[in-house]
Amino acid sequence: MVMRIAILAADGYEEQEFWYPLFRLTEEGHQAVVASSQLGKKTGKYGYPVEPSLTTSELSAGKFDCAIIPGGIKGAEALRMDKEILRFVREMHKSSKTIGAICHGPWVLLSSINIKGINMTCYRGMKDDLIAAGAAYEDKEVITSNNIITSRMPADLPAFMREILNKLKGGKKC
Repeated sequence: MVMRIAILAADGYEEQEFWYPLFRLTEEGHQAVVASSQLGKKTGKYGYPVEPSLTTSELSAGKFDCAIIPGGIKGAEALRMDKEILRFVREMHKSSKTIGAICHGPWVLLSSINIKGINMTCYRGMKDDLIAAGAAYEDKEVITSNNIITSRMPADLPAFMREILNKLKGGKKC
């Protein structure tokens, strides 16, 4: 079954954490849609551009099966400042739809939902933020806690995407 996935982007996004999921999802036959606060080129932290096809105000949990939140300090910070992103992530969570966040991406979760008691991981520099917000932090390459999948860094992308794809297949191993 083809799933529709929103991949969120803002200037300063971490390229590997954006492009690897985009290519893996596309390779599996899913429809990956790039969304940002405004249309127009977004540039990653190493200069790679991406053109979003939707604005965040156009996002609705009813139209997507999954959301991917890449890291990059500046990119993740910009995403968490977007009220429409926060609304969308809250809707996705309320609907128990899969949300993947990697590196600094969990900042968006911290700003949009109550993460108290959720098992999570993230980039080591922001672990205190998760702990202070009540998450059950673990230093592991990937953690799945109900509908939320988190990873620490680009080196964790194979495990991160294995879990995302597994979840999209209804728990059947990839």
